[in-house]
Amino acid sequence: MVPRGFVAATLDEKTVAELEEKARQARGAILTMTTLAASGHPGGSMSSLEMYLVLWSFANVDPEDPWRSDRDRIVVSHGHTSPGVYAVLGQAGFFDLAEAIAHFRQAGSIFEGHVEPSVPGVEWATGNLGQGLSAGVGFALASRMSGGCCWRTFVAMSDGEQHKGQVAEARRLAAKEGLTDLTVVVDLNGIQISGKTSDVMPVDVARDFAADGWGVIEVDGHDVRALYDAIASAVADTHRPVAVIAHTVIGKGVSFMEGKAEYHGRALTLDEYERAMGELGLEPVLDRYAPARSARPRTVDGRRTPQPPAIATKPARPADDFASTDCRSAWGRALADIAEQNPGVAIAVLDCDLASSVKTDAFARVRPEGFVQCGVGEHNAATVAGALSVSDVLTFWSDFGVFGIDEAYNQQRLNDINATNVRLVLTHCGLDVGEDGKTHQCLDYVGAFRNLFGWRVVVPADPIQTYKAVVALADAPGNVAFAMGRSKLPPLADRDGKPWFASGYEFAYGGIDWVRDGADGVVLVMGTPSGGAVEAADRLAASGASVAVGVVSAPLDLPDSLSERIGAAPFVLCVEDHHWRTGLWASVVEHAAQHGIRTRFVPLGVTGYQGSGHARDLYRVAGLDADGIERRLRELLSA
Repeated sequence: MVPRGFVAATLDEKTVAELEEKARQARGAILTMTTLAASGHPGGSMSSLEMYLVLWSFANVDPEDPWRSDRDRIVVSHGHTSPGVYAVLGQAGFFDLAEAIAHFRQAGSIFEGHVEPSVPGVEWATGNLGQGLSAGVGFALASRMSGGCCWRTFVAMSDGEQHKGQVAEARRLAAKEGLTDLTVVVDLNGIQISGKTSDVMPVDVARDFAADGWGVIEVDGHDVRALYDAIASAVADTHRPVAVIAHTVIGKGVSFMEGKAEYHGRALTLDEYERAMGELGLEPVLDRYAPARSARPRTVDGRRTPQPPAIATKPARPADDFASTDCRSAWGRALADIAEQNPGVAIAVLDCDLASSVKTDAFARVRPEGFVQCGVGEHNAATVAGALSVSDVLTFWSDFGVFGIDEAYNQQRLNDINATNVRLVLTHCGLDVGEDGKTHQCLDYVGAFRNLFGWRVVVPADPIQTYKAVVALADAPGNVAFAMGRSKLPPLADRDGKPWFASGYEFAYGGIDWVRDGADGVVLVMGTPSGGAVEAADRLAASGASVAVGVVSAPLDLPDSLSERIGAAPFVLCVEDHHWRTGLWASVVEHAAQHGIRTRFVPLGVTGYQGSGHARDLYRVAGLDADGIERRLRELLSA
């Protein structure tokens, strides 16, 4: 028996013969499941098949314990080749192959059209091409950071995705970080949906990898011995990551499918299926699986839910430390304190050439081995962070809002699907980006996450609350985004002038801080304008009007208790440095509708992009400073 780990010099004749027979049977399974489902991607599944067989046969993985902590990670970037993945995993014993054949692409089945980690043996949900190598880089970094529990990472890719920019970002980061335990295998079949890759978008795959510092090995992708030898050589290379370029044929094994673009994403007709199975020397078996498909899928979701590592020491600082600073500096202090006081916790912080602006530079000095400089490569950084965060590494990525969510929205969506544990810290949000102007005004940092199902969003009101929120949620499960501006903010004060969020305050996600009471109206405010809202309420109080002010830090998860406060209010003014339709006001109106509350909900947010200028001047123009908020409140009080 050939041992796992690609440590044997080569494959013996018996093993080669066994793999070739498995490949023949797996091709039959691919054609049966796609024909039965009347959809799928058989062509690329058949060209990638030997890659999958060799990887799952000889990597350190265990069908009896698919989530063993020291397992090798195998990422399939071209997730549409799921029929090939399922065929190989089923043969290997990760699950009953008959279930995958019968219920492929069926509602309620885990065997979806693109690979998902609900299937035992699948590490990462892919399908949006260009994501897999970034995930592989994240897993390889996690292996290096985890300490004592090390694994190799393999990424299977298509040739059609190689011209995507994110792939280049990932290649360069892998080489820069010296990820020698990362191996890529590219299915170079020369065909994609629209025809030949050389016509659609020519890419010299081998030259691109070599130019970025990778080793390159080219091989016949259907010769299992040659594939094994190439991957074993890549594993043995301790100087650089290696890409194995596997020259393959789409639809390999069935003459009328070979080299034909139409079979990239088309299942066979019944006549074609019978012909194809005959060429493979296999019996058509659609009748065997059709009855099972008419029944409810019996498959069990095998998804695991990895948790972030817990921090034993929750740091704290006196309020005086935040007397004259900004929220982003408070976040940076929290991060550095967590790292200093929890030396046994693996922590990764990703940066995209903005360390001094997003305040991750202090962490880089405290824990340089955990600081990952990704350059100007936000798409890659988002996916790398996701993979790190499900690998027992406490993971933070900080960037400007316009890059971390607006530019990398799809990557954050895929992190949501992959149930990651990313701490995303977005600075320079809203008009508080100031002089940078329209292109850098992230005005949808709540609205964008509203469209995702698993993300939580925290918008702190001042530096003290920022620090406490970061510390409180640093090791919370799931994805959390913190959004803040750029400017220095004085701590929010109570009526006696003492910091509201000082000693005795503990951050609780989903709560609302009622910093002022009043019966004449309600102001709900989020983030940077909070100080202006309080100042406006205090001015009104001096003239005899009492307005309650609730500071909302979790706009996507308002508490049920809010209905008690706003149910009898004459009006509710929602103040936010955000697009007025999709942020706090939208959440409050949704909450009111769900609770049957009828009152007047008035938005006061950003109604359009503004030019460059100091944040205080942009706030004045938008009516988001204390004067503007007071003016709007007086209008409402006199209506």
